[in-house]
Amino acid sequence: MPDSRYSDLERPPLSEAALNRALVRPGSVWTGVTVVERTGSTNADLATLARQGTPQGAVLVAEEQLAGRGRLGRVWTAPPRSGLMVSVLLRPRPPVETQGWLPLLFGVAAASAVRRLAEVDVRLKWPNDLLVGERKLAGVLAERVEDAVVIGMGLNVSLRPDELPVETATSLAIQQGACLDRDPLLRAVLREVESHYRDWSEAAGDADRSGLRAAYQASSATIGREVRVELPGGRFLAGQASGIDHAGHLQVMAEGRRYTLSAGDVVHVRPGG
Repeated sequence: MPDSRYSDLERPPLSEAALNRALVRPGSVWTGVTVVERTGSTNADLATLARQGTPQGAVLVAEEQLAGRGRLGRVWTAPPRSGLMVSVLLRPRPPVETQGWLPLLFGVAAASAVRRLAEVDVRLKWPNDLLVGERKLAGVLAERVEDAVVIGMGLNVSLRPDELPVETATSLAIQQGACLDRDPLLRAVLREVESHYRDWSEAAGDADRSGLRAAYQASSATIGREVRVELPGGRFLAGQASGIDHAGHLQVMAEGRRYTLSAGDVVHVRPGG
């Protein structure tokens, strides 16, 4: 049966029941994990649920995503069960002006979990990519939906070179990761996200007091490098990425002055040279 979810034994399906047993407990941020065979976009689906009043903590995982999106509407695709396509619904209490940190928080958590389990040196490219070297392993996308924030990630796990969506991508399999089992990887990512989210929430969104800014900068592949930033309208800014400010914006020293850039201002950040 070619359509069976067990047809590719190297890519077994996720167990919704096992994930719920592992992650949903009294006092947990996570209130329920749903695994679907396929959908257009996990972020879009959770955004709909957010508008309907679904409480914080819903997690949606798709074995196959048919219309996955990255930042600026870029397409993100992968064969069924070859990666982790997951979105979470949060209703953060800290002030709105601090919530630009949430996609960065998710990136910090995911990179930490993958480094620990897969033993691959994952770094963060501002604002939303997980890299191994210069190759993209995962992308993170956050969207505000009324008073909620939906954050999604697409992580390449078992993709082979001929399956990569673009030649600048990579996967844990290509990097010879120590863990290619999506179940423990997903559990580890969500537990790390929960831990960082609690700390950030208890610090009222203060990225310094919660340790989030230090953790992000320690994992950054962008800070300290010469970068060429593509801005809307075909304009470019070349300089050195000097840090991340209190709101999660990228700071670039160029032309003798410091520029502060939000994710919405930037089309691409590329290595300079």
